[in-house]
Amino acid sequence: MWSLPNILTMSRIAMIPLLVFFLWWPEWRTGYLIAFVLYCAMGITDYFDGMLARSSGAVSRLGIFLDPIADKIMVAAVILVLTAQGYLRGPYVGDVHVLAGLIILIREIAVSGLREFLGGIQVSVPVSRLAKWKTTFQLVALGALILAGGVHGTPCSMRVDCGPLADQWMHLVGLASLWAAAVLTLVTGWDYLRVGLRHMD
Repeated sequence: MWSLPNILTMSRIAMIPLLVFFLWWPEWRTGYLIAFVLYCAMGITDYFDGMLARSSGAVSRLGIFLDPIADKIMVAAVILVLTAQGYLRGPYVGDVHVLAGLIILIREIAVSGLREFLGGIQVSVPVSRLAKWKTTFQLVALGALILAGGVHGTPCSMRVDCGPLADQWMHLVGLASLWAAAVLTLVTGWDYLRVGLRHMD
C-alpha cells in the first residue's frame, strides 16, 4: 500500500485543496503563478507514479483505483474554479467556453461509470492514442488558463480596460486547447460507448 507510486498518487490528491486555494482569487497573480507550479508538479507525479509502478512491478489495486480518481478530481476542481472565477469566458462568445468544460466533465463521469460496468463483466478497454491526445490538450488547456492568471491577471472579460487580443494570448491558447480537448472528448467518449453497448442487453 505504501509504495512510492501510491505515495505520489496520494500526494497529488492532497495537493488539490491547496491548488484550489491559490486559484480562488482571480486578481491574485502570485497565487496563480504558485498554482501553476503546483499544477505542473501534480502532472509530473502523475507521469512518474505510473512509470515507477510499471517498471518496478509495484502495480497495486490501490494504485489502479486511486490514479484515475486523482486525475479526474484535479481536472474537475480546476475547471469548476476557473469557471467560477471567469477564466472560461472569452472574447465574442463570452460564457460559451463553459460548454467545453462541461463536455469534458460529463465525459469523465460517463466513462468512469462505463469502465466500472465493463470491469464487472471482465472487459477491459485500452486507452487509445486519441484519448492520450485528449488528455494532452486538456492538461495544456488548464495549465495555460492558470498561467494566464499569473501573466495577464484578472480575465479581460471581467475588466473594463481590456486591451487588444494579443495581450490575452495565453488565455486564448488555453481556451483553444480546451475546445480541442472537448472535441476529442466527444470522439473518444463515443468509442468507449460503442464498446460498452456491445456488452449490454
